[in-house]
Amino acid sequence: MEKFTHSGQSKILNPCYSMLRIALSVLSILVIAGCGRRVQDDQEMSALASPGFQELLDAVVRLDVWTASYENGSKRLQRGQGSGVIMSPEGHILTNAHIISPDAERIVVTLANSESVPARFVGWDHWTDLAVIQLDMDRVKACGLSFTTAKFGDSTALILDEEVRAVGTPYGLTRTITRGVISNTDRYFEGQLLRGNETGLFNNWLQTDAAINPGNSGGPLVTRSGLVVGINARSYLGANNLGFAVPSQVAALVMQDLIKQGTVVRSYTGIVPEPLQDLERFYQLEMNTGMLIGSIDPGSPAVEAGLRPGDIVLTINGVAVDARFPEQIPPIQHRIARVPVGSKLALTVKRGDREFAVEFNTELLESRIGEEWAFEAWGLSVRKVSRAVAREGQLPSQDGVIVIGVQSAFPSALAGLHAGDVITKINGVRLESLNQLKDAYAKCEQEPKEVLLEVLRNHSVLYFVLKP
Repeated sequence: MEKFTHSGQSKILNPCYSMLRIALSVLSILVIAGCGRRVQDDQEMSALASPGFQELLDAVVRLDVWTASYENGSKRLQRGQGSGVIMSPEGHILTNAHIISPDAERIVVTLANSESVPARFVGWDHWTDLAVIQLDMDRVKACGLSFTTAKFGDSTALILDEEVRAVGTPYGLTRTITRGVISNTDRYFEGQLLRGNETGLFNNWLQTDAAINPGNSGGPLVTRSGLVVGINARSYLGANNLGFAVPSQVAALVMQDLIKQGTVVRSYTGIVPEPLQDLERFYQLEMNTGMLIGSIDPGSPAVEAGLRPGDIVLTINGVAVDARFPEQIPPIQHRIARVPVGSKLALTVKRGDREFAVEFNTELLESRIGEEWAFEAWGLSVRKVSRAVAREGQLPSQDGVIVIGVQSAFPSALAGLHAGDVITKINGVRLESLNQLKDAYAKCEQEPKEVLLEVLRNHSVLYFVLKP
């Protein structure tokens, strides 16, 4: 028996009646909870049904790409698959650089209505893992096809735990949507390489627990209203819910440059920075002050200006810098890169107890990986010497090509060429461009004859004869 007092009155309650009240209370809680869940579900359905999100879905495309690779003295076509999102009425599609590269020989885009349209390469930027292609608009018009375009959102306004969706073509499953939240807005990756090309030096990444699988690359990370806040780029294989996207703040600028000029022009200094965390006391610095020079590229403007590893950069063009933590480094590198190429960069530098000013002109940032080609009749695949490789290898100039592969029993292998050799002359003429070698090869195909190559190997000059 249970007894309680209310309004000065006493009642004796039956135990069964008391249990009934408890059951009714629990039921009411479940009903309320169910209503709450129903409201949440209705909100989700409302977001998915919104015009903005539907337009976004119709702008997401599947990409099938055939890319040339030059290995072992021959050319091979490799087929890859990824995602993209249409960002302009002219049919410009934003995707990843590891999906689309200058070596792409065929690109087929599958629109939301399942129609396939060829596309052309516009430009790429491996530094941010972004690329742009364009639909064959003549084909689109001739076939009476239509598409929608997506819009950028503001990635700088994202907050942790904000809900987002990844849209793409994982494992070939077109227009797949996965849902998650923003796990981190400022994730840092150090020294990433993209097929031998550097990437991730000028931006941090968005991290999400929305599922990103192979094939999602190049697809958009979007808000509930369908605004693109990132371009999905990578995930940790073997891990759960660890996906990463290029922020829209970066993607919008890169896309604009690629459409306008096919590349992103950046300044280069040769400085390789390192975070200062836990090192301040060794350099007698205040907290959150300066950027440590970890190393300097050989022959770079920074070397010629007299900078050394271990120097501390205090200001850049009069603005104080703070690189205490790793994630603070890419924004500083981006700031330097956006300085007009060839302009003067003014630094305040601390070395030991001394502070001094340094000024030098920047250079154009160039990739380490030059153009590649295969001369199949010779069994020879080569790569143009880049400025970075020439400096690191202490080569006399950027002239020539590097041998990246030879095919057994073909003229190059029989002559004794090895991977790593640098071909500097052909028939006594200095190789200033890869096209010179292409022209000589074309003549040999028309009229087979012996070719004399001058080669640098371990800083020694050697001569080889290619026999047809």
